[in-house]
Amino acid sequence: MKAEPIASGAGVTESPDARAEARADMRLMRSLVIGIFILMTAAALYFARAFFMPVILAFLLALTLTPIVRFLRKRGIPEVVSATLLVLLSIFIFATAGYLLSGPVIDLINNSYSIGQQLTERLAPFKRPLERMMDLAHQLEALTETSQEPGVQRVAVAPSGFLSTAASNILEAGTSITIVFVLSLFLLASGTLFYEKIVQSFTSMTQKKRALRIVYDVEREISHYLLTVSIINMGLGTVIGLGLWALGMPNPLVWGAMAALLNFLPYVGALMTVLIVAIIALISFDTIAYALLAPAFVVLCDIVEGQFVTPTVVGRRLEINAVAIFIAIAFWSWLWGFVGALMAVPLLVVIKVFCDHFENLSPVGNFLAAQHTSVVDDEPAGNNHNQAA
Repeated sequence: MKAEPIASGAGVTESPDARAEARADMRLMRSLVIGIFILMTAAALYFARAFFMPVILAFLLALTLTPIVRFLRKRGIPEVVSATLLVLLSIFIFATAGYLLSGPVIDLINNSYSIGQQLTERLAPFKRPLERMMDLAHQLEALTETSQEPGVQRVAVAPSGFLSTAASNILEAGTSITIVFVLSLFLLASGTLFYEKIVQSFTSMTQKKRALRIVYDVEREISHYLLTVSIINMGLGTVIGLGLWALGMPNPLVWGAMAALLNFLPYVGALMTVLIVAIIALISFDTIAYALLAPAFVVLCDIVEGQFVTPTVVGRRLEINAVAIFIAIAFWSWLWGFVGALMAVPLLVVIKVFCDHFENLSPVGNFLAAQHTSVVDDEPAGNNHNQAA
């Protein structure tokens, strides 16, 4: 039976069913608007990545160095001086690392073909079960080629000039690096001016206090996370480099730097480091048993760092669950490539800290958290095997 409007002295009011239907329509409309906004944001980030990527990198670098700037300000050093010195030191570190690593990396790239041949020879006893499948694949490929009509011609698109493409990439990379360091310098030297501008955009005192609290909480948590994780990764890279040098691995500086850089990708970065070190060790040492010592040492270092060092130093409050980490790495690597993959977890931490300050966004923050906060409060801490982000 269809509900009829209820008459009253003030006029005709809607029935409860009509009000519920209107609320459902409003929720559906809100969901559609949010979905469209997310899609438009992703499209903007993809097509305008040349702008957004260096800007976000500059903010992350500024957040990493903010605790040092504030520490020096309390010692009487102005923000402009400390920010300039820190940015110049960062440029010097990146330039020195690039200069020291450029030679070995170029040699590895030039010798990639011989490395592949040597690896194939070392793994020859293990690939015999796959030879039949390879032969079948070659037969199918030959059959496909011979089955083409004689009058059909293949069309190949000639690649663009290598030099012009390389020059364009170098120019784009140089521009992005310049934007990163210059913008981070301005952000660090401005002190609290940027935060004051955010607070001034609100009208009531309650909104100003809440905005100021959120801004400082996000800045404190993210700067603590980025700075400590950067220090941990540099320590991990140093230990791995020294250990591989002691084992006799060639170019231990490259593998230590690679381990430090890839460790910004939880799980995925450690796996990539182990695989690359295992490949180089197999072609560098005479026996397979001794070659396995290098990847085993890397695995041991990753276990100690992931299960003991990072959870102790960073803290449990900023842990991210593995599912969210893999989704973020996959999304940002698709969006911005390798640089986006490196920024995936820091951006995920920013989102989590921001969501924790809003009640409407608390389900998102709870999903990103590695530990159960309300459903399972009495679960032993030893049952949580998730690595700190």
